[in-house]
Amino acid sequence: MVRSPHKTALVLAVLAALFSTSAAYGAHVYTKADSAAAGEVTYTPSTANFANPERGLYHHTGDCDKNDFSPDTLADYRDNQGISQVMCVFYLAEFKSGPIDQAALTQLREQLATVRDAGLKMVLRFAYTTSTDGDDAPKDRVLAHLDQLAPILRDSSDVIAVMQGGFIGAWGEWYYTQNFGNAGSVSEADWANRKAVVDKLLTVLPKDRMVQLRTPKFKRTLYSPDPLPPTQAYDGSARARLGHHNDCFLASPDDFGTYEDPAVEYPYLKDETKYLAMGGETCGQNPPRSSCPTALEELSGFHWSYLNADYHPGVLADWKSGGCWDELTRRLGYRFTLQKGSYPDTAAPGGSLPVKVSVKNDGWASPFNPRDVELVLRNDATGKLHRLALDNDPRTWQPGTTTTLDEKVTLPADLAQGTYSLLLNLPDPRLPDRAAYAIRLANEDTWEKSSGMNDLLHKVTVN
Repeated sequence: MVRSPHKTALVLAVLAALFSTSAAYGAHVYTKADSAAAGEVTYTPSTANFANPERGLYHHTGDCDKNDFSPDTLADYRDNQGISQVMCVFYLAEFKSGPIDQAALTQLREQLATVRDAGLKMVLRFAYTTSTDGDDAPKDRVLAHLDQLAPILRDSSDVIAVMQGGFIGAWGEWYYTQNFGNAGSVSEADWANRKAVVDKLLTVLPKDRMVQLRTPKFKRTLYSPDPLPPTQAYDGSARARLGHHNDCFLASPDDFGTYEDPAVEYPYLKDETKYLAMGGETCGQNPPRSSCPTALEELSGFHWSYLNADYHPGVLADWKSGGCWDELTRRLGYRFTLQKGSYPDTAAPGGSLPVKVSVKNDGWASPFNPRDVELVLRNDATGKLHRLALDNDPRTWQPGTTTTLDEKVTLPADLAQGTYSLLLNLPDPRLPDRAAYAIRLANEDTWEKSSGMNDLLHKVTVN
């Protein structure tokens, strides 16, 4: 059959019109913007061990009132050992019968400043004696000393990761004491005096800083026998600010008196430490309890954030030879790993920018201090940063869970046209411009050491 030239022309015209309409609407199979893969990033996890604030191993190399921190040594801890914390046990032995002198107060300030300059944080404790005769100070003297220390603690709380109860007894561990009930024989009056010290310490510290007690019994006796309810976490109350430290981890069936009734205290501690600071040190070999299998089980179950890198050397050597050291050092505290992200390719000044990114916590704990979350747009031509706060709290990113940040942020109306790199920033609210205090995510090719930000590996064109 012979076709009419007029009909052929009509068909061609219709096809041309259809093609034109399809092109005008973006022909889905051809344009990157509408492709299912466009704007989606799958991130590669890293197995590296690296420094992150308020987690991991810490060094404790001497009494903090006698041995000044070395800037070079602190830099080596962070840069070469992946360690971001130091322990400071500051002894007040000379001041049991009078006020702390100005030289000691100045030295404490200087120790904190040195740690800040180096980009580390401090686990801080005060004590009066290292002797088991328990020659400490009476309650009223301790409270007066806390009044003296209050301005320093408040001014330097940015680099205090956590404080330990301290003050009472040998090494500040509350057992051998001449003034607060010795060797486990504690009267009602002694308990009241102990609580007065803790209450005072909570008062002089800012409300966003925690205090750790040496055994579960102390908190359960002084405040509540029940674990902290999730609804009360981070609300600034005493119970929400009192964590735990174990300085004889795995050394005996009851960790040398850390536990009075493990059948009760283990479940209590597992619930409590989801929202509170937990850390400490080992103090003696006690295989098989102190070997890798139990160590990993309890570090994970009790949500440990930090551990002494210097003691007990025998236990640490056993963990290295037993094959759990690398996992242990990676998973102490939080370890956030980007999973997937979905972002637009284009945006307009003053318009909405939807972002969706998932983060998994592969660590054993969550951050216990406040932490901001920001989406950052960096102009590729000028380097100018635009920080947009996200409505999320990393303290709620629980171990073993994946959190999806699914938000729409509004761009500044005066945002210049151009290409912008997207970054995720988790800065310290008290030290927002210090890269060393921002959280590094455990991914390949995302960390920017100089900025302290994590590159989301996606660019947005603003026009």
